[in-house]
Amino acid sequence: MIKWIIPVLLLTITLSLSAQNPDYNNRIHLIYKSTIQDFSIPQSGLYKETNGEKNEKKYSYLWPLCAFMQAANEMEVMEPKKDYLNPVMKAIAQYYNTNAPTPAYQAYVTKEEADTRYYDDNQWIGIAAMDAYNRTKKKSYLDLSKQIYRFMMTGFDTISGGGLYWREGDKTSKNTCSNGPAVLLALQLYKVTHEKGYLDTALLLYNWTNKWLLSPQGVYYDAIKVPSLVIDKPTYTYNTGTMLQSAVLLYSISKNDKYLNEAKKMADAAERHFYVNKQLPGNYWFNAVMLRGFVELYRVEKDKKRLQFFIDDSERIWQQEKDTMNLLGKKDVKSLIDQSAMLEIYARLQLLNK
Repeated sequence: MIKWIIPVLLLTITLSLSAQNPDYNNRIHLIYKSTIQDFSIPQSGLYKETNGEKNEKKYSYLWPLCAFMQAANEMEVMEPKKDYLNPVMKAIAQYYNTNAPTPAYQAYVTKEEADTRYYDDNQWIGIAAMDAYNRTKKKSYLDLSKQIYRFMMTGFDTISGGGLYWREGDKTSKNTCSNGPAVLLALQLYKVTHEKGYLDTALLLYNWTNKWLLSPQGVYYDAIKVPSLVIDKPTYTYNTGTMLQSAVLLYSISKNDKYLNEAKKMADAAERHFYVNKQLPGNYWFNAVMLRGFVELYRVEKDKKRLQFFIDDSERIWQQEKDTMNLLGKKDVKSLIDQSAMLEIYARLQLLNK
């Protein structure tokens, strides 16, 4: 009897340890392999929006590539000798639009059609480029981020006391999703260049967003309508994530405890508000952006308990929302942005484990 009890006991212990210490690195390689197989279009260097038979467009919109760019950077943090980022950058280059007042990236492939330029899409590229610059010191990444900063500032005016619009040519909405990442990009540029103008912009937008879009629950509303000043009240994880990360960066720059205290309040509110019935909302990429803020706070606090609900949710997704090809998502048809988000999440959790 003892002969079979011991192997069973060892297997139980092994499975328990595996659940506590997931092999994120293996998961990343499995997801990435299937993502390239199902979403890339080698002859054009572009990607599909989903792996379904019918997509709205021949190629992906820019937004999923913004997510894929950040994921590729995090994968290169793990594996510096690999080239995950360059193919994504070549794809993004095909969305470049040189229209006045300053060049930027439009929502769809430029050779296919003229399309809207979103301030937030461009900011996600700028943020990822700054992360890549801090890692590689390649000037091209810094130049790209500066260019995107110039573009985003064309979306600023003093209606409602300041703030950036959501997309070019549409002056009806100023969103947290275009102001939170604007603060982040400005702070990243300030930390590298020490040019006071970037810090001034960051503080201006941070204070404006807190004035208009911080909810009583401590998370952030979606937008303020212009000119009515009516607040659009849906709450999304990524909006709180960018403001949380901004608060921590402001603390790291100023050493003013005010910003650290605000960050802690945001983190507490975010977990309380969004982590319901032991799971986060279903948009993986929104959650990946919120994780960035929590990781930034972890670097200061060193309290991994704050990250436990992310760890638990990412494990739930792997166990419950993965198909036979190791692609993730609740629906049968999988999306590029969901794969990008989970690549980023698992890469960040792997680095925390190290």
